[in-house]
Amino acid sequence: MSHNPIRPWRDIERRKSRQIMVGNVAVGGDAPISVQTMTNTDTSDVKATIEQVQRCAIAGADIVRISTPDESSTRALREIVAESPVPIVADIHFHYKRAIEAAEAGAACLRINPGNIGDAKRVREVIKAAKDHGCSIRIGVNAGSLEKHLLEKYGEPCPDAMVESGLDHIRILQDNDFHEFKISVKASDVFLAAAAYQKLAEATDAPIHLGITEAGGLVSGTVKSAVGLGNLLWAGIGDTIRVSLSADPVEEVKVGYEILKSLGLRHRGVTIISCPSCARQGFDVIKTVAALEDRLAHITTSMSLSIIGCVVNGPGEALMTDIGFTGGGAGSGMVYLAGKQSHKLGNEAMVDHIVGLVEQKAAALEAAKDAAE
Repeated sequence: MSHNPIRPWRDIERRKSRQIMVGNVAVGGDAPISVQTMTNTDTSDVKATIEQVQRCAIAGADIVRISTPDESSTRALREIVAESPVPIVADIHFHYKRAIEAAEAGAACLRINPGNIGDAKRVREVIKAAKDHGCSIRIGVNAGSLEKHLLEKYGEPCPDAMVESGLDHIRILQDNDFHEFKISVKASDVFLAAAAYQKLAEATDAPIHLGITEAGGLVSGTVKSAVGLGNLLWAGIGDTIRVSLSADPVEEVKVGYEILKSLGLRHRGVTIISCPSCARQGFDVIKTVAALEDRLAHITTSMSLSIIGCVVNGPGEALMTDIGFTGGGAGSGMVYLAGKQSHKLGNEAMVDHIVGLVEQKAAALEAAKDAAE
């Protein structure tokens, strides 16, 4: 909503955290909250993995994580990193050699829990590889894979157990003079994850990676992630996010941006405000919105567009968006620009005309941005 003043009651005060680098992407501090996803291809299938990474990057992914469970995966990683337009995080669990190989292959970050990879000598070797190759590390605590001694101590996965696990792993890195790390405490239960993240935010100044792990399919997982991540982000917690869906990773990126956009924390592409439609609609709202979402997917410039079927709420919504169209009956409606009535438009020409207006607006905003720089 570029033509509207900032409203202080919408401001979110973010938790103050240290800043680290994941490749060329800053995480934490005053950096924008980054959006991540993870490939679901066989990593050793280099062509398929590169293609998926590139699609995710086009959708807006700032960082992409890739599982490297075996030596063939870390061999493939070198070529994947070379072709990737965004930093790559190597996902490692128990094999310290895979972590070293991934660092040597050019991974920007290692997702690994240092307490799970063996004795102190192995930990030192991994940390040395990370330092030598400029890798950061993400400590990834998960309620489903907590250490045995913590489960025995607490009886079940709980916020205290998850945070204790995370702090134990942090201590190992700090004892080895390594500080370029971020941390997550994920769970599939929204309440458990939220409580753990709240405790973690109070216990460390490390950048926090947010996620509701194994959230589910596209619809159910989107809802769970929006509830869990949305509440934490609203409270100022979170420096980078990943929405975990049983779906195309591109969908994870889209949902991640929608969550951030809904809270005013990140702005990318066209935000469409549209009504669910009813008997008052002057045109087919659902069909029109679907067509516009498809035709405007290439726009990365932030702007808002209202598509409302009738005049009950249409003019009011148009006041708060960059471009608007409100159905008026008799086969036509009103176009609004910067909140003001501009011209009437026939329904049959609506999609093409609005796409043109959005593209013109995007070009003008980008030109103004370039001139200012």
